[in-house]
Amino acid sequence: MNLEEKCSPIVRNMPPSGIRRFFDLVNSKPDAISLGVGEPDFITPWHIREAGVASLERGMTSYTSNQGMPELIETIRHYLQSQFTLSYEQTEVMITFGASEAIDLALRTLICPGDEILVPEPCYVSYIPCVQLAGGNPVPVPTKADHGFKLKVEDLERALTPNTKAIILCYPNNPTGAIMNKEDLAPIVEFVKKHELIVISDEIYGELTYGNKHTSIASFPGMKEHTILVSGFSKAFAMTGWRVGYVAAPLPLAQQMLKIHQYTALCASITSQVAAREALLHGLPECEAMASQYDRRRRLVVKAFQDLGFTCHEPQGAFYVFPSIESTGLDAHTFAEQLLLEESVAVVPGDVFGQSGTDHIRCSYATSLESLGEALNRIERFVKKQKNKQPIHHHG
Repeated sequence: MNLEEKCSPIVRNMPPSGIRRFFDLVNSKPDAISLGVGEPDFITPWHIREAGVASLERGMTSYTSNQGMPELIETIRHYLQSQFTLSYEQTEVMITFGASEAIDLALRTLICPGDEILVPEPCYVSYIPCVQLAGGNPVPVPTKADHGFKLKVEDLERALTPNTKAIILCYPNNPTGAIMNKEDLAPIVEFVKKHELIVISDEIYGELTYGNKHTSIASFPGMKEHTILVSGFSKAFAMTGWRVGYVAAPLPLAQQMLKIHQYTALCASITSQVAAREALLHGLPECEAMASQYDRRRRLVVKAFQDLGFTCHEPQGAFYVFPSIESTGLDAHTFAEQLLLEESVAVVPGDVFGQSGTDHIRCSYATSLESLGEALNRIERFVKKQKNKQPIHHHG
């Protein structure tokens, strides 16, 4: 029996995550410094861990309601209002297994066969596969370094068809670190309203901005009914392994997402929900301290790449830089593989985030200044070696 043929062709034809392949390579090199992983190098602050531990000691080991702990939902509502001027009812917020489950729920709730979802690129690696798994057609919308990797309404207009149903937005952006401020979002808002589209707004990096406070597209007048807001605790509060996120959406959409969540996940872990509430109630000072550390590292890394002669857009959010390595004459995969083999530094080739990422690499600066400094020295050594290898053209 051919078991592979028993599998869905959508899954069979789906490539494994390009990021994971590099993690596997890194594991084979014990001295490697990884700038590949999108994970804070900080551990979850002690008082947040303590809240989780205390809940276990008190015997809180049961299911919560499918929607999540009412106390956590209430805290999220207040947090969204105070931080991002967003107003949601208790029934419009649901706790999920990280932001990843929330994105999947949003797509499965919205997509009918043949629906098209606009996906600005470069983008987080899971968006396009998740659209396909939900039975939709992803339509990549390229963004460019010349525009700071911001989404332009003209790009959306070119990609629009009668089958377009939704747009996935991720700002602050993974992998580019781009942000969209109020002025950048305003034309997108008009486009969305005019064509009656839904925006799935992944705002997992909303707390990590440098110089500009994050603006949620849902905060524009009339945009709440067009927006499924997705966020979580992994990045801002260094809680990746707790797997807890949330979705906020208008009631008719929230109710449908809750049904899928009931049947597929039941509820997020109670321990994680208790810890998440503590993060929102008392964790903002640590979040701000981490953000200021990232800011120092960001400036160091951008300067290092620019000193190497790379074109490197200055990220305004998240914890990634996305320099162009075109000047080395290597494609991104060759650059990343040779850098790992020769200098034991792991970066991610840009095209795993879509064709717009060709000739770029993603480097995460969510690692200590000491490790970053050493990695940048190794990258400089590697790039100088490449320049020496390039053939010299004599002009007669």
